[in-house]
Amino acid sequence: MATVAFIGLGVMGYPMAGHLAKNGGHAVTVYNRTAVKAKNWVASYGGASADTPADAAKGADFVFSCLGNDDDLAEVTLGENGAFGTMKKGAIFIDNTTASATIARKLGAAAAEGGFGFLDAPVSGGQAGAENGVLTVMVGGDPATFGRAKPIISSYARMVGLMGETGAGQLTKMVNQICIAGLVQGLAEGLHLGKRVGLDIEKVVEVISQGAAGSWQMDNRYKTMNTGEYEHGFAVDWMRKDLSMCLEEGRRAGATLPVTALIDQFYADVQKMGGNRWDTSSLLARLEDKDRPC
Repeated sequence: MATVAFIGLGVMGYPMAGHLAKNGGHAVTVYNRTAVKAKNWVASYGGASADTPADAAKGADFVFSCLGNDDDLAEVTLGENGAFGTMKKGAIFIDNTTASATIARKLGAAAAEGGFGFLDAPVSGGQAGAENGVLTVMVGGDPATFGRAKPIISSYARMVGLMGETGAGQLTKMVNQICIAGLVQGLAEGLHLGKRVGLDIEKVVEVISQGAAGSWQMDNRYKTMNTGEYEHGFAVDWMRKDLSMCLEEGRRAGATLPVTALIDQFYADVQKMGGNRWDTSSLLARLEDKDRPC
């Protein structure tokens, strides 16, 4: 059993911290900007809550974070009352935020200077994956640090892989998001055509999902897409945040990402329709908007 801190109890972090306590059997202290959520978590899973990230991290063997963006991450690590100010020597900070490779490298350097380890470890699998403890975790960092942390991370994951040095986890997550965006747009267009020509979408998907067109997105999203239900899942706002990082990294690396750039603009259209918090599968709603030329 390890002494663990978890910073950030959003739709992903809340159940992930729960698995660390329940499946891993670790002593977990949580911090959340909205304190009532931390109190509710303690009521459900035990452990303790802290008033600041620094208090949560004090004395912990492993400190996890799962936040919204680079700015949030910098605040809870390097800011006033940040966790890096109280991390003990030899501890490991594991960041599950989908953030930039730039901030990951910055924090990795700061951690090394402070005498503790750092892993950038963004996740894939969505809210359902977090709740069921079956996330995929893409990790960047030192192999020895990864080896120590992997059993702890596995409390909420089905797959944990070391992708390379610090920042490689975030870069891998960018590849993941690019692939998802393309799949969802293709699925949206396929369903859109099928509905327009009068096909039975249930029958169509039953057949094509068993062939080369099959995907997680098809298996898990076609039903709600077909009925126009989007009040669930990974929000369009968050996907646009992720794709903007992909495009920025692409420009920095000299990579050409034309389809990613196009789909990013399609998501901007969904936002204009009021779908900021809709699931990413809402690309179909854009195609079905009769006032929008497609």
